[in-house]
Amino acid sequence: MAKTTGSPQEPLHEEDVVEILLRQHARIRESFIQVKAATGVDRQQQFGQLRALLAAHESAEEMVLRPVSSQTTGSEVADARNAEEKEANRMLARLDDLDANGAEFEVLLRQFQQAVLDHADNEEKYEFPYVQKGRTPDQLASMGRVLLAVEKIAPTHPHPGTAGSPTLQWALGRSVRLRPGPGPGRAVGITSAMRLSGWFTTAVAQPPPR
Repeated sequence: MAKTTGSPQEPLHEEDVVEILLRQHARIRESFIQVKAATGVDRQQQFGQLRALLAAHESAEEMVLRPVSSQTTGSEVADARNAEEKEANRMLARLDDLDANGAEFEVLLRQFQQAVLDHADNEEKYEFPYVQKGRTPDQLASMGRVLLAVEKIAPTHPHPGTAGSPTLQWALGRSVRLRPGPGPGRAVGITSAMRLSGWFTTAVAQPPPR
């Protein structure tokens, strides 16, 4: 069961974006354990899975979570998380170039793990509770659907040039078809990440009416 953060809205929807991200954080923590325990070819494969998971997860957070958290927590908090992700992306790209069974990889992996886990803790403490308080349950559910759609089109390798910038992350997006759509009971075809970005900005990234 995913851990809770602060005083989240209750009840959580099935596709609540924070609940999805918490489950993914748990997967990331477990993936680090698996990589460190593996050897030989298996370690390279385990790291490849971790790399793909992190690359998609961080891209989606920057594209979907960060525009909202910049409003609900303030741009200083959002910018700090983006900076952490940019540095982690740089470390991940370096790891990707190393032999997963080498001594240099082992040292950098430990540093990378600590950076990623610290970053996740910061998100769970300083972002997630405020996003849940600052958006309606329907908006949180829409964010969850968009997040999962974005992860399907996100790169599986790190891109340090776009890391830390939600705008550049959206520009990197490829064609995607999202079902269900933003409205109840609607199935909407989304033919480009930029069109998805426009809908997201209008329907979700703005605060709910008072």
